[in-house]
Amino acid sequence: MKFNRRIIETSVKIVLFIIALSALVFLAGIVLVLITQGTPILKYVSLKDFLFGMKWYPTHEEPEFGILPMIYGSVLVTLGALIFATPLGIMCALYIAEVAPMWLKETLKPIIELLAGIPSVIYGLFGALFIAPLIQNLFNLPTGFTALSAAIVLGIMILPTITSIVEDALTAIPKEYSEAALALGATKWETMTKIILPAASSGITTGIILGLGRAIGETMAVLMVAGGSANIAFSLLKPVRTMTATIAAEMAETVMGSEHYHALFGIAIVLFVLTMIFNIIAQHISQRFHKRFTAEK
Repeated sequence: MKFNRRIIETSVKIVLFIIALSALVFLAGIVLVLITQGTPILKYVSLKDFLFGMKWYPTHEEPEFGILPMIYGSVLVTLGALIFATPLGIMCALYIAEVAPMWLKETLKPIIELLAGIPSVIYGLFGALFIAPLIQNLFNLPTGFTALSAAIVLGIMILPTITSIVEDALTAIPKEYSEAALALGATKWETMTKIILPAASSGITTGIILGLGRAIGETMAVLMVAGGSANIAFSLLKPVRTMTATIAAEMAETVMGSEHYHALFGIAIVLFVLTMIFNIIAQHISQRFHKRFTAEK
């Protein structure tokens, strides 16, 4: 009997180990494909010209593969979406976790989580038919398909993700924290802003990271509302093109193994690296907040 139990336990450990290892295998496979298909572009253009070139003309007789406008467009739209969604997400989560009565909380949270599952093309249609015309009329622009429109649409898309995760983090804070603060004479607002939010800083950062990951990797909605102009415009009221939109719009038109094909995979490598950098920075900020709050306690 004990022997059979040991066999079962060992088998379960092996299966779980294989499942955990599979994530690393998939990641390694993705990295391998990106490297093997993306790095050959460096045979045709230098790394400096590829990353910092201002012109993207992959089908010209003398093609140019400068992706700096796409990098700029991706960063601009993503940061705009975070600026729009982060304060709203934190305030919504704070209301649901600390202010709303139980019946309202049980109603709002499932609705917000449901919004996170809406396909991105629906958000893109909403942006194209409502947000873009609104921006065009509001600022008297020739077109409403701008970086601002894309940032607002992306902000709406990542708002449910940030709100849901931040609310979970706030709910996980022990009630003793708020009870002790209130007993010492703190107001409800002071308790939420000076005790609850700092204590949940790690969870808040996690929510922002996941929102960032979805925003910078979003394709269809941005393709539909950003305008698709591969130029650096130092304004949110100008059309831009992101890296993901470029890959989605042009991959079907390329010849496999061509310079254009490898250039698109090169863009994917840059996108992958940028995402990793953002995650590392956010993780570092989260750890600093956690250590600071622990030291203050």
